[in-house]
Amino acid sequence: VQLQASGGGLVQPGGSLRLSCALSGFNLDYYAIAWFRQAPGKEREFVAGISWNGGSTLYKDSVKGRFTISRDREKNMVYLQMNSLKSEDTAVYYCAAARIAAVASQKALYNYWGQGTLVTVSS
Repeated sequence: VQLQASGGGLVQPGGSLRLSCALSGFNLDYYAIAWFRQAPGKEREFVAGISWNGGSTLYKDSVKGRFTISRDREKNMVYLQMNSLKSEDTAVYYCAAARIAAVASQKALYNYWGQGTLVTVSS
């Protein structure tokens, strides 16, 4: 089972980035996928998640209307489109998989994790 996150980088406030998570080694039909982030000195927190079939999504309140999670089942990819980025979005972003049908924000449910990609929002 592998999750490979990519797409991070340095962006100015108000800018956009798209993170990608490549999934391999398991049947994605049974897994919800989520993005978490961890800023320096802080706990890892839920950002956005999507159900196994893409029918349901869930977002952290502070990213609603700015971030969009999507999945491409044919390509085994999950994306996080991040717009109107703020300095407080600076963190290492991780994609994770949970063997649950519905999407959830509880970190403990997610069994598999990618290596993380750094997003820095700064002028």
